[in-house]
Amino acid sequence: MNWLRLILFVFIFATVFGKIAQAEAPIKELILPGEAFRVEGRPAFIFLPPKESLKKSRPWIFYSVTLPGYPDKHEKWMHEQFLAAGVAVAGIDVGEAYGSPKSRRLLTAFYREMTDKRGYAAKPCLLGRSRGGLWASSWAIENPDCVSGLAGIYPVFDLRSYPGLARAAPAYELSPQQLEARLAELNPIERIEVLAKARIPAFFIHGDVDKVVPLKENSAEFVKRYQAAGGRSLVKLVVVSGQGHNYFPGFFRCQELIDFAIGRACEAGE
Repeated sequence: MNWLRLILFVFIFATVFGKIAQAEAPIKELILPGEAFRVEGRPAFIFLPPKESLKKSRPWIFYSVTLPGYPDKHEKWMHEQFLAAGVAVAGIDVGEAYGSPKSRRLLTAFYREMTDKRGYAAKPCLLGRSRGGLWASSWAIENPDCVSGLAGIYPVFDLRSYPGLARAAPAYELSPQQLEARLAELNPIERIEVLAKARIPAFFIHGDVDKVVPLKENSAEFVKRYQAAGGRSLVKLVVVSGQGHNYFPGFFRCQELIDFAIGRACEAGE
């Protein structure tokens, strides 16, 4: 009987301690002033502009990929420029979801949190870094009326190039073969014309020797398809010579990208 009591005591202690530890653990570590919170049980964040920079229209940048380590210190200066211009930056951690339908539902829930509950502008500018390009583009394609612009830092648009169908398939709750059969429906690069026809401006910066997210299959292919769909004047790609998938400061201190994102976010909020 004493053993049973001991086991019960340990179980209760572990349960209570676990809940306390979870409650005290920070939702998300932020690199800039703002707020960490949860939406649909998922960690989310918002970087807040200083009071003197606040705008009545409350423009914002919808950032991805918001995994535990992102946004990171390499992006700090870039986000400081957004905040100084009165533009908030916000995102939600949907896990390694690669733009899957389930992740898009969470992104939509976060969008509603920002717009309906917090009063931010109805058309944010989307900014996708690396695999965040899959998140941003897939959601934009599904919600073109809710997007003012699409920006990217070596962004992914083709599931085949990264992470590959075998790794992406579980997030889509499909086998690799099933995902391959539905690429025309589920792979963002195959539906880029939706954004071009919606006249959504886009701006990307990408290294020409990127082996993780190849330029040709992603940003360059996006531009090619955009132009073919009548969006030639709407898209710009800056190719950085000799750079790959790395922390080269030029990716995160690209003034043209910063100005583009601020301009699109603010124009949509007016």
